[in-house]
Amino acid sequence: MALKSTIFKADLQISDLGRNYYHDHSLTIARHPSETDERLMVRLLAFALHAHEDLVFANGMGTDDEPALWQKDLTGAIELWIEVGQPDEKRVRRACGRARQVVIYSYGGHGADVWLDKMNNDRDRARNLTVVSVPASATRALAALAQRSMKLQITIQDGQVWMGDGKDTVHIEIPAAVVSQE
Repeated sequence: MALKSTIFKADLQISDLGRNYYHDHSLTIARHPSETDERLMVRLLAFALHAHEDLVFANGMGTDDEPALWQKDLTGAIELWIEVGQPDEKRVRRACGRARQVVIYSYGGHGADVWLDKMNNDRDRARNLTVVSVPASATRALAALAQRSMKLQITIQDGQVWMGDGKDTVHIEIPAAVVSQE
């Protein structure tokens, strides 16, 4: 019998001072049986950094045709394609060909560093690709915030992110250039 996804509910209060974006989002997120809390929380971080009314979670883990998150315009064209982890080169090239902007949030310590070195060699070919390496210490701390029902306050300013649940707060440094140009 196949395992089913675990459903998480997240209420996010996002204050992005650089974009003047101050909104609350109530999200329902399906965590694939093979997905960790760490990856789930990196997806939430990516959502917060690019928050927009049209940004949605996709079926990224179960299909090659969809990312972790994406944003489409009214015509169905893909404005933003967000991957989490270390996608293979073919998947990245396909995403860069389909979307106006592609952002990959890599995490996982040394394995992610090796993957990132390889991507940096190929990145010059894709002008619409941004790769961000999220420190392993930050993603482990984010994983500790994961609960089936979450209320998170997220503040973003000058490449700094603070994500907290009222008891604990995680600080993460993200390059300011990653934030959506909206």
